[in-house]
Amino acid sequence: MSEKLPARATAAGPKVGLALAGGGPLGAIYEIGALCALEESVAGLDLNALAGYVGVSAGGFIAAALANGMTARQLCTSFIENDGPRADLIRPGLFFRPAWSEFARRAAALPGLVAQAGVGYAFGARTLLASLERLGRALPTGLFSNQALQAQLRQVFSAPGRSNDFRRLRQRLVLVATDLDSGQAAPFGLPGWDEVPISEAVAASAALPGLFPPVAINGRWYVDGALKKTLHASVLLDLGLDLVLCLNPLVPFDASHATRHRLLGSATERIPRLVDGGLPVVLSQTFRSLIHSRLELGLKGYEHSHPGTDVLLFEPDHRDPEMFLANTFGYGQRRLLAEHAYQRTRADLRSRRSVLGAALARHGLRLDDARLDDARRMLIKRRRAPGTRSARALRRLDEVLNDLERALAARALQTR
Repeated sequence: MSEKLPARATAAGPKVGLALAGGGPLGAIYEIGALCALEESVAGLDLNALAGYVGVSAGGFIAAALANGMTARQLCTSFIENDGPRADLIRPGLFFRPAWSEFARRAAALPGLVAQAGVGYAFGARTLLASLERLGRALPTGLFSNQALQAQLRQVFSAPGRSNDFRRLRQRLVLVATDLDSGQAAPFGLPGWDEVPISEAVAASAALPGLFPPVAINGRWYVDGALKKTLHASVLLDLGLDLVLCLNPLVPFDASHATRHRLLGSATERIPRLVDGGLPVVLSQTFRSLIHSRLELGLKGYEHSHPGTDVLLFEPDHRDPEMFLANTFGYGQRRLLAEHAYQRTRADLRSRRSVLGAALARHGLRLDDARLDDARRMLIKRRRAPGTRSARALRRLDEVLNDLERALAARALQTR
């Protein structure tokens, strides 16, 4: 077991927390790009010295890394660019290794299940359909193993200056999974739930049914924490924080007002009708709409249950086709997507400059206008800034107008 980490000396002041939703590898890529933009654009914000972190699914990995002292830029280096110290690398292959042990265990049970189904049908105890349904127990509960990812995370969090033990971290870290048998949320990291290694809690929180087998911890089986809630930000709100920053990577796509953005060097086409994309697009829109509606309900509830806490949400533009069409479990275009998330978050900050600036100022933070308005800033330095000077000027004008519109709307609400 690693030695206890030294306490971080922090000045007395507002307590800020971070809540990260899931979204597969795509969600992690978006959150890393967005967090890099936030930390460099918000003066006074130190993502490694927050009062609390809560992560769900892919967001759990990011939250655990930040709580362990890894910066957003370090995450970009290790996860997006696959560069830097070898021990910190999170390579794509870790997510897509077949769950051979799960396949073998289910296959071993198949002869017995066939015999039981045959006997039940032969003696009239079950119908043919019921007998065939019994064979469903032989199907694996996940396609990909999470063992390699767990092993790598143990290595990452056991490096000098870090810990794989919730109780030895400087700040509160909560990783939420779902108990498969009870359907209840499992807040690993809270008292009574903090004896589990962080690497196991990350794997449990990210065990999306169908893709990864449930994770066994202390005789219970756990799956993706997003089955209960999208963010679980209430975990931080109940700690009495003053400001909670929330990131949600997956949003439903608004094809009726979609804009053209540049990701691969050329303008993308608009998507006038999602039905033309077939079943994958329809299912993606359905899934995103369901989880986002829960998020919206949760945020409205926080306004009433914790009126003294400011909650700021950052997520992709609903009109952004790149984030919608990107493969949720894809990893090949991670550099382009991370750069896209970084630039779009910067654009979002500029578009909401007045409203966000006022909210941040209440907690001793401020937007760094010089950095925010620097068009040369990039996340991945090897890529040239897209767009002509006139195109950038038009985008900046659009951001200023959006900022003015939001500021006027906020003023109108205050005067009611």
